[in-house]
Amino acid sequence: QVRLVESGGGLVQAGGSLRLSCAASGRIFNNYVMGWFRQAPGKEREFVASISWSWSGGENAYYADSVKGRFTISRDGPENTADLQMSSLKPEDTAVYYCAIDSGYCSGYGCADQSLYDYWGQGTQVTVSS
Repeated sequence: QVRLVESGGGLVQAGGSLRLSCAASGRIFNNYVMGWFRQAPGKEREFVASISWSWSGGENAYYADSVKGRFTISRDGPENTADLQMSSLKPEDTAVYYCAIDSGYCSGYGCADQSLYDYWGQGTQVTVSS
C-alpha cells in the first residue's frame, strides 16, 4: 500500500506564492509519475501538473495551461517527494490540492487523465484572497 501526504497549503493574497509538498511512503515502485490535481468548490477535480522520474535518469514535467509559467513541479526521486511551487497566485487558484501517483507510468499530457492514478492523498486547502 502507498500513502501520500500533502502539506504546505494555506491562505495567501493574490500575487503571492505557496509551496506544496507531497511525501509518498509504503510500497513505492521503481518508476512512477507523481501528479498534482485540484478541486475548486462546485467544480470537478482537474489536472495541474505531473512529473515523471526514473532511476535510469531524466524527468519530464507537464502543466495545465492555466498554471503554465506560474507553477513549477519538482521531484526528489530517491526521497519519493514532489513539490509544487506556486507563484503569482490568483483567486481562481483557490482549491483543495491533491497529489497522486500513477504506477503505470503515463507519458506526456496523457498524465492529465486522473483515472490513471492509483493512489491519492487527502488534499491540502489553498485559498487565494483578492
